[in-house]
Amino acid sequence: MANSPLVSYTRLSPNHSGRRTHAIDRITPHAVVGQLSVERICDCFKDSGRQASCNYCIGADGRIGLCVDEQNRSWCSSSRDNDQRAVTIECASDLTEPYTMKPEVYAALVDLCVDICRRNGKKKLVWIAVRDKALSYEVKSDEMLLTVHRWFARKSCPGNWLFRKLGDLAQEVNSRLRV
Repeated sequence: MANSPLVSYTRLSPNHSGRRTHAIDRITPHAVVGQLSVERICDCFKDSGRQASCNYCIGADGRIGLCVDEQNRSWCSSSRDNDQRAVTIECASDLTEPYTMKPEVYAALVDLCVDICRRNGKKKLVWIAVRDKALSYEVKSDEMLLTVHRWFARKSCPGNWLFRKLGDLAQEVNSRLRV
């Protein structure tokens, strides 16, 4: 499985569990809580003592970085099961709630989600805002489900700004997938 061609910076983290045990059928965007560059975000995961990582990151300028190969499970959403299935993406954001993201970051997130769906043979990105309904949803073979970190840990991640935009994100990605 190839990584996204949208990546402009790579610094691989040692923090991952190796090959996934489940096919990719989820995308989990996160707020990194800081208007950081891709280099700085990747640096956050270079130390094995940190016990955290992500597959991709998006810096404050919209550049995309690779931290953990997409074929491998990152340690990102406080859920082994979710991380086995999800491509995880840390996005630069403001330091305080609602953790607003710059337009460049959001645009790159849309582009990356479209790319992830296409490379994984998915024709639709699904957003279900209610945790229990989303996690019990049977993802069809041509679908990708959006999940959020707050469903698996006592965190506000990805912040209310992005959480409120996830329906729009799915709609934008789906309109581009249909083209």
